[in-house]
Amino acid sequence: MSDFHSLTISEIKKETANAVSIAFTIPDNLKSSFEFKAGQYVTIKHMIDNKEVRRAYSICSSPNSGLLIVAVKKVEHGNFSIFANTQLKAGDTLDVMAPQGHFVLTEASEKNYVAFAAGSGITPVLSIVKTALETNSHSKFLLIYGNQSIAETMFYDELMVLKKSYPERFLVEFIFSRRKEENSLFGRVEKSTVNFFLKNKYSETAFDEFYLCGPEPMIDMVSSVLKENGVNEKQIHFELFTTAEEGLLVENHDGKTEITITVDDDTETFIMEQTTSILEAALDHGIDAPYSCQGGICSTCIAKIVEGKAEMRKNQILTDGEIAEGLILTCQAHPTTSKLVVDYDDV
Repeated sequence: MSDFHSLTISEIKKETANAVSIAFTIPDNLKSSFEFKAGQYVTIKHMIDNKEVRRAYSICSSPNSGLLIVAVKKVEHGNFSIFANTQLKAGDTLDVMAPQGHFVLTEASEKNYVAFAAGSGITPVLSIVKTALETNSHSKFLLIYGNQSIAETMFYDELMVLKKSYPERFLVEFIFSRRKEENSLFGRVEKSTVNFFLKNKYSETAFDEFYLCGPEPMIDMVSSVLKENGVNEKQIHFELFTTAEEGLLVENHDGKTEITITVDDDTETFIMEQTTSILEAALDHGIDAPYSCQGGICSTCIAKIVEGKAEMRKNQILTDGEIAEGLILTCQAHPTTSKLVVDYDDV
């Protein structure tokens, strides 16, 4: 479950001045392990300056392509993103975990889709767009994509090729905040923008599914406007790359808990402080629990509570139904009972 596989990079492509795409060679014996759904991500592990770094990156290729490609945008103080953009080259190897994630294309049927993306949020959305168009010849997709300028727009050329390949079924609306460009809007993805496209320009189209990926304020705003326009919450799918929310614990966590953790069929029991997260306790105890972001915005560290209770500092991924089933984000979860049994395998 938490196994990493050493994959060779087949190609590094400069997408913008500050972003690259990384294509991996998948050996025949690992092809089944790296099958993925459109919208999923992989966790990459690498040693940089003698420190282990783990990062989750969305897959931008479609499952139908037979390729595994991720995109990495350079961010300030981002150890791996800077390394990927300045030092990685074809022929290098990286440790990669099998694909994961719940931000995926729904059943491939005849539907009308909309995606709101900003910046590197296009990465999983691109995979979803390609797959929706490839899989059903009657599906339509509207992409509303915000950036600073064309030069900073990841996959601009690829999107224009898609638009040419599917002129009746793929519609893309570019929004640029720093430069006025032909056939685009100037500004940002705002409430007025959402209303303009849904209530005016595309008012005659009934959209079935909505995909949002970008900064947290944009996702919150677009979700709110969609609901105001009568869109059911179940039709709205989103993925965060970063979050400003720190998260708070409501219950008192000053005791100790006897915790039993199962990972990859190995089970260990030990005593942990309730002030520590379940993931931190597992790692401190030498258990190879799966994790990536440690910030509660990916789903790598999900486990199931078999016995006992725990409280999460924050949760922006799991649904109420999943929580009712006992699922938790272990990087955010703290025990609230004297005994707790957690299973990473039963997810």
